[in-house]
Amino acid sequence: MLRPRAVLFDAYGTLFDVYSVAQLAEELYPGHGEKISLLWRDKLIDYTRIVSMSGRWRPFRELVRAGLRFAVQRLGLAQSDASEERLVRQHDRLTAFPEVLPTLEELKSRGVRAGVLSNGDPQMLSDVVANAGLCDLLDPLLSVSQVRRYKTDPACYSLGPAALGLAASEILFVSSNGWDAIGATWYGYTTLWVNRAGLPLEALDTEPSRTARSLRDTLTFF
Repeated sequence: MLRPRAVLFDAYGTLFDVYSVAQLAEELYPGHGEKISLLWRDKLIDYTRIVSMSGRWRPFRELVRAGLRFAVQRLGLAQSDASEERLVRQHDRLTAFPEVLPTLEELKSRGVRAGVLSNGDPQMLSDVVANAGLCDLLDPLLSVSQVRRYKTDPACYSLGPAALGLAASEILFVSSNGWDAIGATWYGYTTLWVNRAGLPLEALDTEPSRTARSLRDTLTFF
């Protein structure tokens, strides 16, 4: 395996805890916060696949809103416009996992370029990165909106080599989503699956280059 020359991170679930919205959801819907966050995330991913495979692109923010509406309705809850907007905007303020900042700082000290390749809209990515204080540590911030497809479409993964001027195999792609790590492996990236939850490998006869439990394992490639 070649030693990578740069690293691209998935954003949602990898750098930022998508389930941190549960705290606000619990405040707005007592007793339902965790259920809302779980249903919301699952439906959001479903919607990215549906619109991508059907050639009916919609911005990520719209799908975030649509997934939330489904989750709330599925639980039989009533939602005001104000509550919906607060929860949707919470995606701009997701909590970064504790190991993110020290890992990115160490990569920078080693002279490793680190960026993001995400399903998120450009402004969403800029806002969540800025809110976490990571602007000086992540460049570029690549959004799949450029190709109007969602991962795991190969067109999405093609953005990395084009932006960095490197072959896919020279770039480490890091994701906590098993399906994303597999898609990037198929494209040709060197891959790290950060399997925080201890989930089984996707049963698709493909393995990431490495599997770990912490984002800190990114450093072992450099």
